[in-house]
Amino acid sequence: KCPACASENKRAAESNEAAKARTAEVEHWQRQLGKAEIPIRFKDRTLASYKATTSQQQKALSFAQQYADGFDAVRKSGRGALFVGKPGTGKTHLAVGIALEVMGRWNGTALFTTAMRALRRVKDTWTRESEESETQAIGALVFPDLLILDEVGVQFGSDTEKLILFEVLNERYEQRKPSILMSN
Repeated sequence: KCPACASENKRAAESNEAAKARTAEVEHWQRQLGKAEIPIRFKDRTLASYKATTSQQQKALSFAQQYADGFDAVRKSGRGALFVGKPGTGKTHLAVGIALEVMGRWNGTALFTTAMRALRRVKDTWTRESEESETQAIGALVFPDLLILDEVGVQFGSDTEKLILFEVLNERYEQRKPSILMSN
């Protein structure tokens, strides 16, 4: 048993373990991205890749970075955020950038959906063929550490839709789960 051989074997084993850990980390990240339902168009939108060309965009980027950097405190308080602006100003880019930070840096869960898609998911439970109950559909919207709800205000605004959105957001509020709402 040569000391040099033992040392080399130990280094090889450590390298192998590190490679396995990295593979598991990448697989976990990919599962998180899939569960987050971030549209393919936006999966690569990080805070670092956001181009702030106006003072308002610089302010928005600064807010988003502070929100992501302090997500541990945000999660404890349940503090949400509203991103309101004209189309093409980068609201989705910033929100997805925050979600990627939440999942990658804080090992949290995130869900990106539109208000209409969330409402449709709950309404789809009302058919006999549904395999998901209304409680489960609402629970899936309440579960993530961060919910990003896009296109708020585009839906019809019926009393039923208002009640569903209220139930989801109120449940998240009561559980101190942050939400980001986006609207034009």
